[in-house]
Amino acid sequence: MNPDLAIARAATLRPIQDIADRLGIPADAVEPYGRHKAKIGLNFIDSLEDRPDGALVLVTGINPTPAGEGKTTTTVGLGDALNRIGRRAAICLREPSLGPSFGMKGGAAGGGQAQVVPMEQINLHFTGDFHAITSANNLLAAMIDNSIYWGNPLGIDARRISWRRCLDMNDRALRGIVGSLGGVANGFPREDGFDITVASEVMAVFCLSRDLSDLQARLGRMIVAQSRDGTNITAADLKADGAMAVLLKDAIAPNLVQTLEGSPALVHGGPFANIAHGCNSVMATRLGLKLADVVVTEAGFGADLGGEKFLDIKCRSAGLRPSCAVVVATVRALKMHGGVARNALGPENVAAVRRGVANLQRHVENMRKFGLPVVVAVNHFTADTEAEFAAIRDAMAAIATEAISCTHWADGGAGAETLARAVVSRIAAETADYRPLYPLELKLADKIRTIARNIYRADDIAVPDAVARKLAAFEAAGFGDVPVCIAKTQYSFTADPTVMGAPSGHTLPVREVRLSAGAGFVVAICGDIMTMPGLPRVPAAEFIHLRADGQIEGLF
Repeated sequence: MNPDLAIARAATLRPIQDIADRLGIPADAVEPYGRHKAKIGLNFIDSLEDRPDGALVLVTGINPTPAGEGKTTTTVGLGDALNRIGRRAAICLREPSLGPSFGMKGGAAGGGQAQVVPMEQINLHFTGDFHAITSANNLLAAMIDNSIYWGNPLGIDARRISWRRCLDMNDRALRGIVGSLGGVANGFPREDGFDITVASEVMAVFCLSRDLSDLQARLGRMIVAQSRDGTNITAADLKADGAMAVLLKDAIAPNLVQTLEGSPALVHGGPFANIAHGCNSVMATRLGLKLADVVVTEAGFGADLGGEKFLDIKCRSAGLRPSCAVVVATVRALKMHGGVARNALGPENVAAVRRGVANLQRHVENMRKFGLPVVVAVNHFTADTEAEFAAIRDAMAAIATEAISCTHWADGGAGAETLARAVVSRIAAETADYRPLYPLELKLADKIRTIARNIYRADDIAVPDAVARKLAAFEAAGFGDVPVCIAKTQYSFTADPTVMGAPSGHTLPVREVRLSAGAGFVVAICGDIMTMPGLPRVPAAEFIHLRADGQIEGLF
């Protein structure tokens, strides 16, 4: 049995009200979904508006590798450690998508002694949030085609429908389809396609909304198509926003679960960071800030993707001011960035670590561009040697950054206490001076260029004429003053997933742009990245099954 799974199953979970009590959440605000997970009532959340906020800590990482980095594990371990040293801490995470759970990654709830539980429920249907988001998205798609079928009163140009259906599963066959086949009764045939739910604009709106009224307003602003004269047609024009909000009414309440050590964890929302903005919900983060001294939150994939989007999109949209960033790395992953093959990571290789540490150094430098103090957490593996860690520690010392070896996978919160004290020290010093990377007044192409040059260290961006015209059209329609959300491979600073380390001087190719008017950003799709991923050659689903006693095997 997988050791993470064995640890999760051996744990004795506390009743969810005990976890709520740790944050001062009264019983009448806790809406249980079974014994070990719950939603927190919106009326209670509204009542906290005048409370001061705690400190916000971002956990991000290097560019991921098949060797693993343990960003979620570190987030959980740090939260547990903060509670161990006497700080009231809450953890804010994204919900796992079924796509990677059955595709490449498997479960996503931490690992070892630093997990959120009940692990299997969190990794599967949880409280049904993603199903509600999928249903709301596809209701809108159905209402678009229904409006065209019944005389097309809004004058929708079927060639200019931009809204796509979604499904929370990797299915490359659905990237491009033709729908409404089969005759007059089934409507007008047209090209369509699916995105994975976590890349949908409804997911982004869900995660960026402050409350129910903001949710419905954002849903209504989503642009779904254009008329023949180029007029934008929105979900509100179709009168779909109210029904969509109804489908999301229960889902929008944040989910409360626990770590193995009983720390409160708010797990809510789940946009991918390579093709979406990669952060948990604003509502969960703001709830945590009202109830805890310190909130530890994670942004997906590397600091060049989730970290940048957290700071340029989420914090700006929600008025959040983070106090510190933790950048996670492993010796094994740095060896891969230093050119070592995955099957040769075991033996000590200090030279490879020194080469690979350039990737970590760049992420640290990038986080400082946002005005944040940075601590490096080296997620310890048993095969790591002191000489390899020393190479990381010395390289970070050269740029005035502390690197701390953490053993939270094996030791839980006790293994991250040194990291927790370093984070508390940065918070107490009040040296953070958070600032976004670019002003909203910049042209959209210049915002993309600013990220490419400052975060990816590219020389420039390549924008085809058709893409440039779309950007100009967005600006002419009044959407020039929004952030940009870069969709690109998570494995590299470039758009080529095979280029590891810390490359510079490349060109970032912008293949397509999409306007997410409800979410409030423009998506720039770069390179070959897909908004509907495919399953790998050997998907994780092949190894997932039920035992005779009903236990799930292979998910983690």
